[in-house]
Amino acid sequence: EVQLVESGGALVQAGGSLRLSCAASGFTFDAGSIAWFRQVPGKEREGVSCIGSADRSTNYAGSVKGRFTMSSDYAKNTVYLQMNSLKPEDTAVYYCAATTATLATMTASWYEYWGQGTQVTVSS
Repeated sequence: EVQLVESGGALVQAGGSLRLSCAASGFTFDAGSIAWFRQVPGKEREGVSCIGSADRSTNYAGSVKGRFTMSSDYAKNTVYLQMNSLKPEDTAVYYCAATTATLATMTASWYEYWGQGTQVTVSS
């Protein structure tokens, strides 16, 4: 059984930083692709970043590029999302997602496995 468990969400002031973690069991990150998504009530889930084992390149949404960094620790089977210079519009539930496909996308339907989400709230 595949399980993805996110952690690290919190309430933070604008301009602050957070690091989210996603630990996997039953799934090996370096054999597939992983992504971070976020969602606010009433809106569709939005892709934030992704990395695929095919080329190990990381892609970011334009809204977070230069502020967020996705990284992986394959030995720990954990991925991270370092979020700096946070803005109130970054407030959302953040989800980790995984797929056995080696090509990563930022389309939610591409991913078979999802974590439960972690709340990030940025106050102004």
